[in-house]
Amino acid sequence: MVEHSVSVHADKDGNFRRQVSSFRNTISKDGPHQPEKGRYILYCALICPWACRTLHTRALKQLEDIIDVAIVHYSLTPNGWPFTVTDAVETGDPLYGFENTKQLYLKADPNYTARYTVPILWDEKLGTIVNNESSEIIRILYTAFDDLLPENSPAKGKTYYPTDNAEAIQKIDELNEWIYPDINNGVYKTGFATAQDVYNKEVDNLFSALDRLEKLLSDGRDYLVPEVGLSDADIRLYPTLARFDVAYHTLFRCNVKMIRHDYPHIHRYLRRLYWNEKAFRDYTNFNHIKKGYSGVGPGIEPRGPLPHMLPLDA
Repeated sequence: MVEHSVSVHADKDGNFRRQVSSFRNTISKDGPHQPEKGRYILYCALICPWACRTLHTRALKQLEDIIDVAIVHYSLTPNGWPFTVTDAVETGDPLYGFENTKQLYLKADPNYTARYTVPILWDEKLGTIVNNESSEIIRILYTAFDDLLPENSPAKGKTYYPTDNAEAIQKIDELNEWIYPDINNGVYKTGFATAQDVYNKEVDNLFSALDRLEKLLSDGRDYLVPEVGLSDADIRLYPTLARFDVAYHTLFRCNVKMIRHDYPHIHRYLRRLYWNEKAFRDYTNFNHIKKGYSGVGPGIEPRGPLPHMLPLDA
């Protein structure tokens, strides 16, 4: 990542600001983007937790033969994610031979001026972006393509956000309401803070939320909402936890505690999801995560706020 990457993501007071996604359409039988086999492709980076939620969901819903995938290079540039192919998992751009995601965004909207993020859910027939908001893409994938799945597919009719169960939806929504700002986005608000007081506030919020999560999981539950099983809340949380010790703890200065050493219940939960859910394991690429986040380092360290640490008697 370029040297000025941190400052361009922060406001004048040093707070990280996440870009609002610009493309917010859906896939439905009565809209311009209709469910069809081979019509859509997901552009994703294996370093990116937001993109990987969509890859995990695509695999959980057994949509590999219905929705294609393109994997970008792990190094973010001012022109977005490059389509350089340096290993067996990177694909390049299979549609247009573009060099980077900037070109995709400008093809979809020549007047687009924001950042060239992933994931991108692309409509090959219309040549445009359907959606680039991960939380919306995963919910599209939960149900939009069910009619195209084989009748005997265990994924057919399986949703991770059961709208017919009001109690379950309430629990999932309540979890997402604090996990997103304080953990998913919390690691970024900590790592990309450019003022000491902002960093102090955000790192405290992050670890307070992890303490809360540890207490929630202390009853031995395998999923955040046990009566539902694997749900939208788990799919959103997992990618952040998987990257925590290897990237956020060091490079983002989220270094008060580690998952594996200091949060035994979160660690058990994380390991169970990784080893028992093939859809998670297959798209958790630690090689890309380590290389990609290490490229962020020069923009964060050594400049910026002083890291937090527990006192010696803690």
